Amino acid sequence: MKILVAISNVPDTTSKISFSGDGAQFNSQGVQFIINPYDEWYALVRALELKEAGKATIVTLFHVGPVANEATIRKGLALGADDAVRVNAESPDAFFVAAHLADYAKESGYDLIFTGKETIQYNGSAVAGIVAGILDLPFISLCTKLEIGNGIIEAERELEGGSQKVECKLPAVVSCAKGMAEQRIPNMRGIMAARTKAIKVVDPKMEGLTSMVHYASSPGRTSCKFVAADQVEELVKMLRAEAKVI
Repeated sequence: MKILVAISNVPDTTSKISFSGDGAQFNSQGVQFIINPYDEWYALVRALELKEAGKATIVTLFHVGPVANEATIRKGLALGADDAVRVNAESPDAFFVAAHLADYAKESGYDLIFTGKETIQYNGSAVAGIVAGILDLPFISLCTKLEIGNGIIEAERELEGGSQKVECKLPAVVSCAKGMAEQRIPNMRGIMAARTKAIKVVDPKMEGLTSMVHYASSPGRTSCKFVAADQVEELVKMLRAEAKVI
């Protein structure tokens, strides 16, 4: 079984975020970038665990981004991935990433595609579902536990207020959430080995469907307004006038 793991290059949550060009561009100066935690801690590590258990033969990383992002890819290789593929383009939207991921997975015959449940900067949670739709494959979202036997996935996924156990046949697409695996730290042997592992660079096959028009900083926390329990009409009035709830 071959596993393809999508990884994103995201700003560390401790970095100070700012925008330039009247809000049209993200200012990357001084920003520390990392592998998206959902991709690294849960998707990649679970893929490595499956390989270590003899249930997978190869774990490949897939990334859309410029050459500057190869430091992030090397971190994933240091953790134990066998090789990597980089689409040489900036990622304009989720569909652009998903289309290239689906195309490469189909072309190279991967049995299982892992992504994190979302990236920590956009929180879109869209890529895995789009990939499954393009390839017409079973899709397990928000997966917290996963086992594989005889070509069958047995998984558990998050639901509002609980969990759900599901089964499906391989090949499949899975978005991974907390609980799938535990974070690992690369050791020196892995770091040294990562230097010689192959990163295949491919050209994009399409253009993005969207472009970024404007970034805006979050307004931050605002003060709370309290309404007495017997002032229901006043509460409704405030919700309509201030919170814009119809």
